[in-house]
Formats: sequence, structure tokens, C-alpha cells
Amino acid sequence: MSGLQQTAFRRVLIIGWVWPEPKASAAGEQMLAIIRLMQSVSEEIHFASPAQKTELSFPLESIGVQTSAIDVNNSSFDLYLADLSPDVVIFDRYMMEEQFGWRVDLNCPDAIRILDTEDLHSLREARQKALTNGSKLDLNTEKALREIASIHRCDTSLIISRDEFDLLQRHYQVPQSWLVNLPLRYGAGDINPDNSHLAKMLGYEHRTDFISIGNFRHPPNWDSVLWLRELWPSIRAQIPNAKLHIYGAYLPAKAKQLHNEKLGFYVHGWIEDAFLAMSRARVCLAPLRFGAGQKGKLVLAAMAATPSVSTTVGAESMMLEETLWPGVIADKESEFINAAVRLYTDEDFWISAHSRCDAYDQYYNKKPNWGNELVTRLIYLKENLAQHRNSNFVSLMLRHHHHRSTQFMSQWIEAKNQLADLKDSD
Repeated sequence: MSGLQQTAFRRVLIIGWVWPEPKASAAGEQMLAIIRLMQSVSEEIHFASPAQKTELSFPLESIGVQTSAIDVNNSSFDLYLADLSPDVVIFDRYMMEEQFGWRVDLNCPDAIRILDTEDLHSLREARQKALTNGSKLDLNTEKALREIASIHRCDTSLIISRDEFDLLQRHYQVPQSWLVNLPLRYGAGDINPDNSHLAKMLGYEHRTDFISIGNFRHPPNWDSVLWLRELWPSIRAQIPNAKLHIYGAYLPAKAKQLHNEKLGFYVHGWIEDAFLAMSRARVCLAPLRFGAGQKGKLVLAAMAATPSVSTTVGAESMMLEETLWPGVIADKESEFINAAVRLYTDEDFWISAHSRCDAYDQYYNKKPNWGNELVTRLIYLKENLAQHRNSNFVSLMLRHHHHRSTQFMSQWIEAKNQLADLKDSD
């Protein structure tokens, strides 16, 4: 943060859709990176969420973050806000802005409002629908209306994918000055330097098997597992001794049923050290047929110096240069199979891809100016908030109508719950 004001803000509140799980998802990694970035420019960081913590939830208190459990449709959050009086409020995904945005506007009207999109949920869902139905991509869905409206209502939004950054301006007409491109930051400072060095030193002959990784609750990941189950017999037929190891948090019963050791198809579930497992594999497979944002599994593969085979959707907004991709991009079934086999069996081809991993490791894990654009934007907004908000009439209009309707709905639900509680106590 050299050259930037170190303590520009007194108090930052992050309202989380879930508690960060950096060992379960790239979204958790990104949130942790944002928290650490905000710690560099503020005195206090508070994280509040209506979600339940899990065994995989990161212990935020261990890094000095104050945490609170909050309820939806409950005026207790108003008291919490009034007491906290944050300078900056970050909404973790548009659902949190929809739920709590009007309360922030009512109780802390001068707080800078930031939306962390993670990825465009509406784009991912639209691509899934187009794939499932064999239909044309529809970008103007109901979820898109909600998500883009949320982006307009906030003072700025964090966009991981450069493609989505451009789409928001080109198709949805969001002003560029209301967006910040904040690429995925994966594992920064959490990977043991010795392990990272060892992964790069592990050559072709010291690695074995294929690996695929991803949270099973994420629809694109589950679809990729199903597609891998179809592709794998053709790959295994050409490499009889190879195995495919699939890892991911929240393993459902339907995924366990795909485990087949005779076919070399191993479904393991969550793993404590994903980096270590990745660094021991020879090839990472990520056949993503739909999705959005940037893909943590492919950044992890690059960090572990493990060549990968993925799709155009998987590599979207991640290619530094097309010729630099550390592996192969293949969308057709036959191309994906051939790429996986060649990358696994052709040592020279593997070494060439292996050598290109370092550029991605440097960009996603060691980029020195990561986050500077966001901090600069926040400092600008601190000094020019009224002018910034008045420059976007769409934002003013959406905030007016949404906040009124959401406020009345939330208050109606709260009153209904209170009446139910009174009846139960009789």
C-alpha cells in the first residue's frame, strides 16, 4: 500500500453471505484477501453474517477481525449498525445487499457501500440454463435484473473477471466509474514457501495421476464431475495405470456413488491440504461447461506448477496471453480427451506447460499492486461521495424504490414473526 493512506478508515463492516471458507472455495480465499487488504487501510474490521458457521469456517478472530451473528428481517440489526457506525460496508454478494442494504442506507447513509460480486451469479445461471436446454444465452433474466440493480445501488462493485467487467458496461450499461476489477487472489501468504518451491521442483517423473478439485455445492463443479465420469473411460483406455482423484468440500451421497476404484475413478471429498495434493499430480482436469468469474482450481494448479486441461469457460478472463496458458484449452469431448492423454504421456509437452505455470503464480499470488485500485477508489469516495452518487440517476432511482419496498416487506415479516412468537408463548 505504498503511497496510499494507511488508516483512511476507522471501521469497516463486511456482511457475509457465508462465513469465509478459504479451504473449501476460491470465494473464501478471495474474501480473506479482501479482509487483509482492508486491514491495511482501516483501524477495525467487523464481519457479520446470518449464516451458521461450519467446521471449515476460517477463525477470523485469530487475525483481529471482530465477528457478530445477525438475523434477517430483524430490527436488531438497526441497533447493531447504529452502535457500530461503519465508514465502509461491504456486501458479500448481491443477496446481502438486497436484504440489508436499506437498513444500511437508513442507519448509516454516509457509509460507502461496496458490493463484492465474487462472480456474476446471473451469468453463471444463464449459461447453465442454455447448456441444459440447448437454448440461446439469455442475459436478461430475473436474476440479472436483481443482480445488476444491486450493482447500481452500491457506490462501487468488485468484479473478479475482466470479461464480466466489460459485459457490465457493454450490455448492462453500468458506468465504469462504479466498477473495480479485482482479480482473484488465491493463497496469498498461506502457502508455505518451501512447499511452493518443492512443487516447482517436482518434475514429470515424480508426479503421477490426474486431479480435479472443487466445492461440490457449486453447480459448475458438480457438472464437471459428471462430465469427467463420461470422459474418463476413454482417457483410461489409453493410460491403463492412471487414476483420477477428485476432491471437494461438501461431498454429497450422489457423488460418493461415482467412486469406482476398478476404473481408477476416486471421489475423495474434502482434503486438508489441496496444494499438496495438486503438487503431486501430473495433470489437473477442469472440464467446466458453464460458470462465471475466475477459477481458483486453475490458479491453484499454476501455483503447484501442475499443467491443466480446461475449457473456454474455465479459462475465461484468466489468460495472460493465449500462448501462455499452462496446459490446453479444449471444449469438445474428443479434444479434451486427446489433450489430457497427451499432456500426461508426452514429457516434453508436459515440461513446456509446466514452465508456463510460473507466470500465473506470479500474477495471481504475488502481484505487488493487487488491491491498489480498490483502495484508491475508496479514498476518492470518502472525499466525493455525494458527487459520485448524484452522477448516476439510475442508482438514485433504484435505491429509492427498492429500499422502500424491501423495508416494508422486511418489517411485515418481522411483525408476522413477532405475532407468531406471542401465540407460541400463550
